[in-house]
Amino acid sequence: MSPAAPHPNSLLGAVAAVQTAAATITSPDSTTPPSPTSTARDVEQAGSGRRVAIAASAKEKEAFSETASLELQDEKSQPIPEVDANLVTWDSDDDQANPMNWSKKRKWVVTWTVSLFTLMSPISSSMMAPAIPNISYDVGMDPKSVLASMSLSIFVLAYAVGPLLLGPLSELMGRTLILQVSNLMFLVFNIACSQAQTTTQLLIFRFLAGFGGSAPLAVGGGALSDMFKAEERGAANAIYSMMPLTGPALGPIAGGWIAEKVSWRWVFYSTSIADGIVQVMGFFFLRETYAPKILGDKAARLRKETGNDKLHTIYDRPDRTYRQVVRTGLYRPLEFLLKEPIVQVFACYQAALYGLMYLTLTTFAELWTLKYGMSVGIGSLNYIALGLGFYIGAVFAAKMMDKTYAKLKAQNGGVGTPEMRIPLMIITSFLVPIGLVIYGWTADTIVFWIVPDIGAMIFCIGIIGAFISITTYLIDNYTIYSASALAAAAGFRSLAGFGFPLFANTMFQTLGIGWGNTLCAGIIVLFLPAPWIFYRYGPWLRSRSRYARRPSPTSTGAPAASTENPSTSRTVGTRAGSRPLTARYSARVSQVLRSG
Repeated sequence: MSPAAPHPNSLLGAVAAVQTAAATITSPDSTTPPSPTSTARDVEQAGSGRRVAIAASAKEKEAFSETASLELQDEKSQPIPEVDANLVTWDSDDDQANPMNWSKKRKWVVTWTVSLFTLMSPISSSMMAPAIPNISYDVGMDPKSVLASMSLSIFVLAYAVGPLLLGPLSELMGRTLILQVSNLMFLVFNIACSQAQTTTQLLIFRFLAGFGGSAPLAVGGGALSDMFKAEERGAANAIYSMMPLTGPALGPIAGGWIAEKVSWRWVFYSTSIADGIVQVMGFFFLRETYAPKILGDKAARLRKETGNDKLHTIYDRPDRTYRQVVRTGLYRPLEFLLKEPIVQVFACYQAALYGLMYLTLTTFAELWTLKYGMSVGIGSLNYIALGLGFYIGAVFAAKMMDKTYAKLKAQNGGVGTPEMRIPLMIITSFLVPIGLVIYGWTADTIVFWIVPDIGAMIFCIGIIGAFISITTYLIDNYTIYSASALAAAAGFRSLAGFGFPLFANTMFQTLGIGWGNTLCAGIIVLFLPAPWIFYRYGPWLRSRSRYARRPSPTSTGAPAASTENPSTSRTVGTRAGSRPLTARYSARVSQVLRSG
């Protein structure tokens, strides 16, 4: 039986096919421009039998040839590729199946849904902090022991493992399925925590709940980059990045009152009920955003409808298996940590910030109950200062991030670069050590409660500002590899979030709250030069990276993107190794074809 004809949807349309074919015409051994007659192509439109003849007038051909000569010499173009009639891609530049083309309303509905998924797990990570004495009594732990601190922080240890496995799986199964299934796992084991009778059970259930809850940290940032352009991404990333930090600050407020008025087991019941509501919301509002998955499903549907087994996408790899993807997902973040200076420095910086945040969360409740003599419920209200700091920092970052990026991009001739995300980090990074010193010394001398709260709030404003800048910078810097970069940073910082609370009590008992927080501030001061260094030398470092965006030779020290987001890629019928079209050349081809 003869092979089935390619489906019309497998091409961008006849004109788009002509544009792609004409756009890469040149000889491999010469920079001589193509003959003007080569711009006239006959393209058979699949399934219809019609032939579309496109020819340019002599004058248009002459103008096109002159322009193409200059453009193609600059591009060092590759040999003429054949149009791949079996390639499945977007139907047009405005295809609504492409998440980049979704309406603003739809994008923000998905953004808030993903952010709520991201919020629930961090809330649960710290909500039990005020209830640790009660929990310790019931399961047989010493509330002052390392084991008691581990029961809180082991949840965060799972954050170091989960993204390494769940991130790669999302490349095969899509973002949405991973989010929903993993959240269901978090829900089940969070309920199991409420039924724990021994320390071992509690630790195991907490770890497994954290593993399921780590999925939004692994794929959430990628989902946002699937939908938003770089200049629109700041506000969305600000909201998303706020959740892993706001959650741990808000959780203990409710946890303190629940533990005091009801039972510590209801700490887990309440978060499970809230997460169940979010899970239902996900069924209605979550939509797949990962372009390779969307196009892969489209190709599978067309293969079934047409019987043409040759239909494929530019992302298809026949030899790609779950094992290979997971192996790559485990190896690549490790490779980023070992070989990418950008990831190394900012992963360490995030780890220090994250570790200090959980160190503060672990000891915060005890400060107010023991030093200030407050009840568990009243003392937990001081966590509002932390949540308020995260909120103020996120709002400030959301407004300034895109505004600063747009301004710097305009000053750079319309070329946006990852380094344009760094100025916010430079400003907010100074707030972290300042806030720590104010909080530590005023709490140590038992100054009126609002003063240490102000110090803690300043500390949190600095943390969220730095976090948002780093996250957005890594996404812009590594584009389609951003999931691996974020997984590397998330895994490393989660180890710090697990480890720092384990020595918190010993450190503060030895040094006191004042000197202990001064020591922590000193650690952060060591990282303050990092934003300045990367703002200045980021393009140079990226030019030597295997995965980062390449500097543009036309930009003034600020590189433009050479790696496209899968959602925006519209390459059709190109052979391996062929270079993408420049914007001016593509526009010229389109102009000539329309004239013809």
